[in-house]
Amino acid sequence: MPRHLFLSVLLLCLSCKVANKNSMMAQNPSPMEEYIRPHERVDGSGFEGKKIPLTGIFEKDPLLLMGNATSRDSVNLLIHFHGSENVVAHAVDENEGWVAVAVNLGNGSSAYGAPLASPETFDSLLLAVKNLVTKPIRKIYLSGFSAGYGAVRAILKTRNYELIAGVLLLDGLHASYVPAQTPMANGGQIDEEDLAVFKKLAADAVMGSKIFVFTHSSIFPGTFVSTTECADYLLEATGTRRKPVLREGPVGMQQLAVSTQGKFKILAFAGNTAPDHIDHLHGLFHFVRLFSHPH
Repeated sequence: MPRHLFLSVLLLCLSCKVANKNSMMAQNPSPMEEYIRPHERVDGSGFEGKKIPLTGIFEKDPLLLMGNATSRDSVNLLIHFHGSENVVAHAVDENEGWVAVAVNLGNGSSAYGAPLASPETFDSLLLAVKNLVTKPIRKIYLSGFSAGYGAVRAILKTRNYELIAGVLLLDGLHASYVPAQTPMANGGQIDEEDLAVFKKLAADAVMGSKIFVFTHSSIFPGTFVSTTECADYLLEATGTRRKPVLREGPVGMQQLAVSTQGKFKILAFAGNTAPDHIDHLHGLFHFVRLFSHPH
């Protein structure tokens, strides 16, 4: 994909929220391009399993993805918010014993958060999946890329928090500054209410009752809290230290740090351009394996 299209995708993925308490202005776009990392892209178009639309739940139907063959007596369910259905299909192909649902509801975290604010919506989604998956579902996991964290946050704020075994956030977790649009370098602070449920999740993951994996780039939106700043907030809240590393990640990503305590893990990666952001989505097939090995 041409690099100017990647930048357009990034601006859409990190676009502002709707006008409410948690609304944010659009980010300050970066004019940068970089040619250091390869930014490999998975295809997923060769997926030969079942693709079944789940109708009557959202304005746009999610897609249930089931592989043709598995040796397992039961399966794990991954519900992924925001990103190409082919990328999610590739993750199913690469990880035996999983079925997945790809949910795409638009741009901006509010497009994902608002429809899932009612727990009954998630109940309907699970019921639709269970009616079609022939094997028992062992555990339910959520993943969100970019704005998809809005759906994850909404689900975790309901009674359905107890149903979720683990969460994977792919370069997607933001909050407002207080005062609005005032970066921390200029005296602003993080609106902690925006991150409250993730702070709870991180604490539970440290204790081992949940799994929480969060990957982030080095992108700085400027008008709202970056993924790096959100990561720092959660690390400080849990007393978890960053460990500097330098290693290759999936699709040519360059990892800079790892932070682990219990089943809570944050992975920091280089890059502050649109392709660096999209890398996190295409690494889904790799990062989902951390649900099995979070330590």
